[in-house]
Amino acid sequence: MFKTTRIRSLNYLGLLFIAAILIGCSKPGGVRILKLGHGLDTSHPVHEAMLYLAEKAEEKSDGKMIVQVYPNQQLGTERELVELLQIGSLSMTKVSTAAMEGFAPEIKILGQPYLFRDDEHQARVLEGPIGEQLLAAGEKYWLKGLCFYDAGKRSFYTINTPVEKPEDIQGLKIRVMESPTAVNMVQSFGGSPTPVSFGELYTALQQGIVDGAENNPPSLVTSRHYEVCNYYSLNEHTAIPDMMIVSTKVWDILSEEERIWLQEAADESAVYQFKLWEESVAESMRILEEAGVEITYPDKEPFRKEAEKVYELMKTENPEMYSLVEEIRNY
Repeated sequence: MFKTTRIRSLNYLGLLFIAAILIGCSKPGGVRILKLGHGLDTSHPVHEAMLYLAEKAEEKSDGKMIVQVYPNQQLGTERELVELLQIGSLSMTKVSTAAMEGFAPEIKILGQPYLFRDDEHQARVLEGPIGEQLLAAGEKYWLKGLCFYDAGKRSFYTINTPVEKPEDIQGLKIRVMESPTAVNMVQSFGGSPTPVSFGELYTALQQGIVDGAENNPPSLVTSRHYEVCNYYSLNEHTAIPDMMIVSTKVWDILSEEERIWLQEAADESAVYQFKLWEESVAESMRILEEAGVEITYPDKEPFRKEAEKVYELMKTENPEMYSLVEEIRNY
């Protein structure tokens, strides 16, 4: 079994030690300081959006609210950061909604394959009452959603062979996030889903521990996985957004004015991030082409058809979740 985390390997006492040296939310000299940790590279557009959030929070508060951003897993992996939020030792983090399903099960709906018809459909759902419902889904687990960030569409990239049809996945070890939904999706295509920490994925690909992975173009570029993987097959099986979350233990001690500053800064950063994301995808595709990665555009219908196995299973095992799928599809 892979060693996927640094803090978890130290067990619960190790997590408490890290928590002890962090201050999730402090107010020295009347200035509210919020610590925001995440696992992305500083060149990633989502990191830039978080810096924008920090800038706007400081601007709106006239310097009374400072958001300190810690990138590159400085404070832990994605899961570890969420756990630190739950105990109030870290204020905020950016998390994939796929990873959030381990904390707030309702959110796994967003990781279902081919859930949205197109970008416009996804935007309407996330900006409407369903989106508001999902942002609030983690509150009983001490995690409040502030906004969604665009994380594009995820597709398969592989080392030795392109993925032109679902059958091409059969027998391949595909890295997935620590998400039962992602596991079910890869299994529906006949692959062998293999959870690996994103920070350890380059080495896993390089050593042949996995045959490929799946992600969006900016993440493929900023992680430099294209140096190992020769094929990128844009079947776009999922469109899983990111979520900016804040610890409810932190949120609850903020004044009403401070909450307004933070929420407005998050909302404005989301608008800014959507623009950055569009530009980043175009630039990432250019970089991949120049690097000699073979980019293909397989027919999505066979993948859609195979993915229905996921929904048929859901219909039987979780009819309430399936009802939400129908609501989203008909929105």
